Amino acid sequence: MKVKTIIAKVLLLGVGLVPSQLLAQTSLPLSENLINFNSSQGEIFLVESQARQDYIPLSLQFETQDNLAFCGVASIVMVLNALSIPAPTATEWVRYNRFTQDNFFDNPNTENVISKETVSRQGMTLQELGGLLESYPLDVEVYHGGEVSLEEFRQRIVDNLQQENNFVLVNYLRSSIGQQRGGHISPIAAYHEESDRFLILDVSRYKYPPVWVKAEELWNATNTIDSTSEKTRGFVLISSQ
Repeated sequence: MKVKTIIAKVLLLGVGLVPSQLLAQTSLPLSENLINFNSSQGEIFLVESQARQDYIPLSLQFETQDNLAFCGVASIVMVLNALSIPAPTATEWVRYNRFTQDNFFDNPNTENVISKETVSRQGMTLQELGGLLESYPLDVEVYHGGEVSLEEFRQRIVDNLQQENNFVLVNYLRSSIGQQRGGHISPIAAYHEESDRFLILDVSRYKYPPVWVKAEELWNATNTIDSTSEKTRGFVLISSQ
């Protein structure tokens, strides 16, 4: 094993940067343009990253989506818990307060955006993602892929990843980056400047691992039309009020 790889593993494990839930076995192979986080190169990228403030808080609150349509819900729940937004009681743990994919919709304001039943059938659009986040005490900025340049896309997300207590959720077309198959939502956790890649903490852990994807490929994947909204996908910047 190369010295650089050994150093990366020591650093990652030493500060708890690789929770086991992120490295679960997945069923689908990755295309060559993507780099598996659970690889020597993927680990080195995280160690070398100068924009990874979101990685630890998100990994500590990681969620696998409860069903095929709940990628947005799982991603929002991770952010709410990472920002320590006051949470309702989680019935699974009797008297403990924590956001879950089940109690997320207990907030009556979410119904004004989209119902749990509708999300369960068809997922959510970028605008609905932003609206659901805004039903909680959060500052939310929604950007459609067709409205920002590659340079603005990269810079806004990198700036966010270099700061504490704010997060990025990205809505992209899987097939555009070589995955199966439709629209998807997950958090971005880090950026590696030399390779110009973002780390996506994919919430469909039964399907794909976290991956490093080229900034331009991810931007192109957000600049695709969502058939429900008939607008381009995009990304959302979130911070507590």
